[in-house]
Amino acid sequence: MKVLVIGGGAREHALCRSLSLDPDVTALHCAPGNAGIGEVAELHPVDALDGAAVARLATELEAGLVVVGPEAPLVAGVADAVRAAGIPCFGPSREAAELEGSKAFAKDVMAAAGVPTARSYVCTTPEEIDEALDAFGAPYVVKDDGLAAGKGVVVTGDLEKAREHALACGGRVVIEEFLDGPEVSLFAITDGETVLPLAPAQDFKRALDGDEGPNTGGMGAYSPLPWADPKLVDEVMATVLQPTVDELHRRGTPFAGLLYAGLAITSRGVRVIEFNARFGDPETQVVLARLKTPLAGLLLNAANGTLDDEPPLRWRDDAAVTVVVASHNYPETPRTGDPIEGLDEVAAQDAPHAYVLHAGTKRDGDAIVSAGGRVLSVTATGKDLSQARERAYRAVARIRLDGSQHRTDIARKAAGE
Repeated sequence: MKVLVIGGGAREHALCRSLSLDPDVTALHCAPGNAGIGEVAELHPVDALDGAAVARLATELEAGLVVVGPEAPLVAGVADAVRAAGIPCFGPSREAAELEGSKAFAKDVMAAAGVPTARSYVCTTPEEIDEALDAFGAPYVVKDDGLAAGKGVVVTGDLEKAREHALACGGRVVIEEFLDGPEVSLFAITDGETVLPLAPAQDFKRALDGDEGPNTGGMGAYSPLPWADPKLVDEVMATVLQPTVDELHRRGTPFAGLLYAGLAITSRGVRVIEFNARFGDPETQVVLARLKTPLAGLLLNAANGTLDDEPPLRWRDDAAVTVVVASHNYPETPRTGDPIEGLDEVAAQDAPHAYVLHAGTKRDGDAIVSAGGRVLSVTATGKDLSQARERAYRAVARIRLDGSQHRTDIARKAAGE
C-alpha cells in the first residue's frame, strides 16, 4: 500500500514513523512534512488546505490511503476532496469535523446524544458574555468557538482577563463551568459506526513546571495512566464515544476518522471538555509508541467502513513519555532559524528506546534549524513510567537549541517520583 500523510508536525512524524514500520506499506509520502519526516517518507510541497491540490497529489502518487493529520484541512473539507477522487481517506468530512471546528456545534451534538459535559452558554454579544461570566463565577472558562490550534481556551480567576478574551474572539464564544479533577485524552478510531478506543494518555498544556504559565498546544504526555480506573475506557465508550458517533450518524453526517475526547475526571464523574477531529499532539507520540497493531490496515479499515473486521488491538506493556522541546519565547512569538544539534547523538546512543520526532523543523543546507514554536517531541519507552521518563530526559539533555525550553516534570507525579 502507498500512503500519503498530510501535515508537518510531530503528530505527523509519529504517524509516519509507525507507518514506516508497517510491512504492508510499500511507499510512504508526506506533504509538506518536515526535516525529520523526510528521513522516513518522501516529501512533497502542497497547500494542506487546498483539497483539490491534495487530491491531485494523491492521484499522481497512486496512493491507496491518505491520512489527514491536522484539524484545519479537515475543517476545510480536504478529506471530502480526496474521497471524491476515489481514494480512501482517514479523516472526517468537513461537516463531521465541525465537532472540532465549532464548540457550539459540539455542545449541540453532546446535548442530543446525552453526553456528560460542562454546562455552558454560547454568547454573541457583550451583554450575554457578562451574564454568562456572572452565572458561573470564577474560575472562568472561555473558549473560542472556532479552531485555535489548541490555544483558544482561557481559564482564569481574573474576570477582566476572561471578558477581554471573550470579546477578542469575535462572533461566537462559549463560556462554561469549570471542571475540577485530572484530565485524560482518549482517542478512538471509527468508521462512522464501529468505534475502537485506543489507550488513554495525559498531556500537559501549561508552558511551565507545576502547570504554571500560559496555555500551549501541549508540552508533553505519557501513557498508560496508572492512577486511572481500569473501567475508564469502557465507561467513556458507553457514555461518550459511541453515543457521539451514533448521533452524528443519525444526523446524516457520519464521523469516520479519529475522534478525540478531552475528558475531566470530576468529583461528579467523567465530563467531556472538548472533542477534536484528529490525533492529538503530543498524545499521539506516546499512544502510537505503545500500539503493536500495524497502523496502515487499521486506518484503511476505518476509511473503508470495514472496522468491524479489525481484530482486537494489541498493545505493548511498555510505558511511554514524550517531552516537547520548544523555541525561545514560545507560546508567544517564537524565535526560529536556530540550529539544532545533538540529534545524531540521540540516534546513536539512545535508540531504540528513545527517539526524536520533529515538529517545527526544516533543513537549511546541511543543518536542521527551528521553524516553529514546538520544535521537537523527544519520546521514550520503558518498563514503567520512571524508566521511560529517565530515558526521555537523558535524550533531551543531548539536544542543543539556543534559548529552548522544556518542562522537567512530565509524568513525574504519575511515576510516583
